[in-house]
Order: sequence, then C-alpha cells, then structure tokens
Amino acid sequence: MEQKLEKLSENVNDIKTLIQELNKTLENIEGRLSGLVKVDSIEHRVAVNQIDLSDIKDALERIEETQRNEIQHINRRLDTHLVKLAKAEEEIMLLRTK
Repeated sequence: MEQKLEKLSENVNDIKTLIQELNKTLENIEGRLSGLVKVDSIEHRVAVNQIDLSDIKDALERIEETQRNEIQHINRRLDTHLVKLAKAEEEIMLLRTK
C-alpha cells in the first residue's frame, strides 16, 4: 500500500512538472504569436499604404494630365489672340502711313 502511495505521489509530481513545462511552452508560443501579429499588422499597414500611395500617384498624374491639356488649350488661345493683335497693329501702322 505504501509503495502504491509513493508511486502515486511520484506520478502526481511528474504531472505537475509536465504541466509547468507545458505552461512555459505556451508562454513561449504566446510570445512568438504576439510578435507575428505585430509583423502581420505592420505588413498590412505597409500594403494599405502602398495602395493609398499608388492611388494618390494615379490621381496626381490624372490632375497633371488635365492641367497640361488645359494649359495647352490656353496657350493655343493666347497664340490666336497674339496673332490677331499683331494683325491689328499691322493694320493700324498701315493706316497711319496712308
């Protein structure tokens, strides 16, 4: 009987040791997982920011293209007006000389 109690006590101690080792392993795993969550969060933010940056870049390129077209249109109109002014000045000079 005494041997059985002693054996049972050893088994209980072994189980306690195993539970402690399991707790340490779980703590280690939890630490690693929290590190992975942080990395995943950083990667997610980087991915989202890259999408945002590419969207912003595309929008800026569209704005620049629109402005470039508008500026070209304005330049053509100014050129037309300058030609008209030059013709008017030429006619004025011709009328003065007559």
